[in-house]
Amino acid sequence: MPAPAPDDLTATADRHRRTILGVAVTLVALPLIGLAWHLSRSAPAAPVGSTAGMVWIPGGEYTMGSDQADDKHKEERPGHRIRVGAFWMDETEVTNAQFARFVAATGYVTEAEKDLDPRTFPNAPSPDLLKGGSLLFKHTEGVNPFQCGVGSLPWWKFTVGADWRHPEGPGSGIQGRDQHPVLCLTYKDAQSYAKWAGKRLPTEAEWEFAARGGLADKAYVWGDEERPNGKFMCNHWQGKFPATDTGADGFKSVAPVRSFPPNGYGLYDMAGNVWEMCEDWYGPEWYARSPRENPTGPVIGFDPEGTGYGQHVIRGGSWLCDEGYCLRYRATARQGLDPLTSTNHAGFRCVADLPAPAQK
Repeated sequence: MPAPAPDDLTATADRHRRTILGVAVTLVALPLIGLAWHLSRSAPAAPVGSTAGMVWIPGGEYTMGSDQADDKHKEERPGHRIRVGAFWMDETEVTNAQFARFVAATGYVTEAEKDLDPRTFPNAPSPDLLKGGSLLFKHTEGVNPFQCGVGSLPWWKFTVGADWRHPEGPGSGIQGRDQHPVLCLTYKDAQSYAKWAGKRLPTEAEWEFAARGGLADKAYVWGDEERPNGKFMCNHWQGKFPATDTGADGFKSVAPVRSFPPNGYGLYDMAGNVWEMCEDWYGPEWYARSPRENPTGPVIGFDPEGTGYGQHVIRGGSWLCDEGYCLRYRATARQGLDPLTSTNHAGFRCVADLPAPAQK
C-alpha cells in the first residue's frame, strides 16, 4: 500500500471529533446522521444577486480525472468525459475579512469554537477531547513520512482553542490577515456561510472545470510544466517534509489570496494554499460510475473508519503539499474530508447560479 500523502485526512482522521463521535454513532440510527447534519442550524441568508468578486465560468464538456494517475493517486481514475452548466465562482478563497462580516451579521459560532456535550459522549477518554478546537499541522523532526502508517501521522495534532480567529492555536490571531483564507472551519461552517451569501459550494465537477481555466488535459491549472521558467505558480511545500519548509515560493505557511497568478478564467489559488471544500460526498471509486451530465457525487461519503460520518470532496491541494511526497496541487488531485474535522490547511470558495453577464 502506498504511503498516505501529508494532506490525506482520510489517513490522519481527527482523533478528537471522529473517534468520539464514532463511539456515539452506535447509539443512533446511522442513516439519520447525515440528514441531521445537513438540516441542522443554518445562518440567515444575505441579500442575493450580486456577482461582485466572482468570475463567470461558461461551462462545457471536458475530461475529468486522468487515466494516467498512478496507484498512489488511483482515486483520480478513470478519466471520463462530463458536461457542466455555466455558473459564477468566487475569484478567491473566502477570506478572514469576508467570514468576519458573516459572523458580525449573524452571530454565527463555528464548530471549532464549541465544546461537545459530555452527556452526549459519555465514553470520551478525556475531557480535553470534548473541548473546542481544530486539527493543526506541526513541524516534526526525525520523521520519514513514507514509513508512517495510515492513521498515525505525527505532524497532525488536535489543538484546543484553535479556530478561525486563532488558526495557529491559542495566542495566535488574524490581525493583519484580512486577505488570508479563513481556516479551521468544518463543512457545515462553509455551507452556512455560502447560504448566508446567497451562494453554494461547488460540485467537484464544477470545481475541476473551473480550475482548468479552459485548458484541456494539463497536469496543472496553468499548464504541463510545474515551474515555467523556474517560477513558482502556487503556494506549496519546499524542503524536507514534515520538518522544514524553506519558503522558496515566498511563503512558509498560508499565503494571502492573489499571491500567485490567476488561471485562464481569472481564478486565483486553484492550486495549493488551502484545500477547498466541495458540495459532493467523496467516493474514491466514484469516477467509474459517475453520470456524464452535471455529476454531483455519490449518495453517501466514503467512511473508512466506520464512524457513520462520510467524507466530502476537497480539491486543489494546500501549502503542505510536497512535490516529492504528495504532489496534490495538480488539476486532478482529490481526496475526502469528514464533516466534523476543521484544520489549518482547508478552506473554501463559493459558486452562484445567477444570470450570465451582459454581452459587451
